[in-house]
Amino acid sequence: MDILVVAAHPDDEVLGCGGTIAKLAKEGNSVHIIILGEGITSRYSSPAETDKKQIQELHTQAAKAGKILGAQSVKIGHLPDNRFDTVPLLEIIKMVEDHVKQIKPSMVFTQHGGDLNIDHERTFRAVLTATRPMEGGTVKQVYAYEVPSSTEWAFQSFSPRFHPTTFEDISNTLESKISAMKVYEQEMRAFPHPRSEEVLRAHAIYWGSVSGFGAAEAFELIREIR
Repeated sequence: MDILVVAAHPDDEVLGCGGTIAKLAKEGNSVHIIILGEGITSRYSSPAETDKKQIQELHTQAAKAGKILGAQSVKIGHLPDNRFDTVPLLEIIKMVEDHVKQIKPSMVFTQHGGDLNIDHERTFRAVLTATRPMEGGTVKQVYAYEVPSSTEWAFQSFSPRFHPTTFEDISNTLESKISAMKVYEQEMRAFPHPRSEEVLRAHAIYWGSVSGFGAAEAFELIREIR
């Protein structure tokens, strides 16, 4: 089965569904990761100040993280970090559509639409449009994943709110998720930050306790076509 994971930034794919990617890949599925944004320029006062070496290093880290998880491919786009709202939505939709046409996935994972981060919200909108159920379409399931330090920090003040309906057992792939996240050295934080190793483990254990597993990732099923 071909599966597409769409992320706004490098590390969202690991934080949101790294354990699930590793599990699906181990089961013999072809998992493709598309990261729409370059992921770092918002840290600088202007694009001219951006350290191109840091951008390249971040993209190299994304490729390494994907390899750890067993992804078939990792591709990174050019959208400006934390400024997706300055780009016409149609442009983002067409980016996603191109990948959907190429990969022909039956299952798609993407950002949650009610996150604090505007790039996540725009990615969600673009994916829903790009995967709309039309005759001949291949996408049967669309899932939204949460991203620590973005989903919960919205405090459910934005619509849609995150209501997980599906839980994936990652008891055997949690270590792969942690290892992949550690590749993103600048994105990891010290405890008690949500992106610390301790909290990522605790979060997986919490969702596991909700769903009867040792560790789990939570998703909201947006659409399923049978």
